[in-house]
Amino acid sequence: MDIQKLKYFHTTARLEHITRSSEVLHISQPSLTQAIHSLESELGVPLFQREGRKVALTEFGVYLKQRLDVLLPEFDRLTIEMEELKQSVTKKVRLNILAASSFVINAIMEYKKKNSEAIFDFEQNETKYNCDILITTNGLKSDPEKKYLHRCVKKESIYLAVPKNSKYAQVSSIDLSAVKDESFIMLSSTRLFGAICSRYCSIASFYPKVIFESDSPTAVQNIISMGAGIAFWPEYSWGKLHDKNLKLVTIADPVCERDLIVELHERHPRSIYAEDFYNFLINKL
Repeated sequence: MDIQKLKYFHTTARLEHITRSSEVLHISQPSLTQAIHSLESELGVPLFQREGRKVALTEFGVYLKQRLDVLLPEFDRLTIEMEELKQSVTKKVRLNILAASSFVINAIMEYKKKNSEAIFDFEQNETKYNCDILITTNGLKSDPEKKYLHRCVKKESIYLAVPKNSKYAQVSSIDLSAVKDESFIMLSSTRLFGAICSRYCSIASFYPKVIFESDSPTAVQNIISMGAGIAFWPEYSWGKLHDKNLKLVTIADPVCERDLIVELHERHPRSIYAEDFYNFLINKL
């Protein structure tokens, strides 16, 4: 059933006058009459009794008008709601954050100060790639079928965070093997960054003596700030070290680093903010 014909009928049923209805609807009288005839033919019942230019509803017409009194406003609201949803979707940036989560969250907060209408929806899912922007690192599989529009690969240095009063704080760089007997605060090896750090310790021919291990980067950073041991500190992922009681020391051997990979993906519908935030993100690296 054509919604336009139903709207024509409803206006005519409300005004009970062909000429007045055609003026309100901004169509010719013959076009309005033809649309109503077509609707009656489709339904197989008469909707009006005609009295010149005036019309009166049949019992079928009364029933249809009563139903449309409820349905047409709902239909109009649905149209508005769908438009609002479309606007919401196009303002939403979908992110899959598999690395550097603290860095990305801080970037989102900064970006929203100037782009308050932007909506961010993010997850951490190694098997899901239906996103606008993927932030990942080496060692994670990528979806070969997923096409990206832009891709940025940035080397991220991994430092040692040491207490300011330790002997290691007096040097600008250090071999990792020199700290093999120290107590380590580590991100769990179930997290990729934790596994990367354990691998670098293995390259330096020792297994770290871990006194605290957590899945939470925030928990690890809090324990580091207490000066309970030493820890690996990713340059961009965890940002600047603000604790005055700690110092970041460069690891000379082995060279400790990883790739941070940021991809802008093809996705439909694509957010109007996706590419702008992608550029904002890589400019901060």
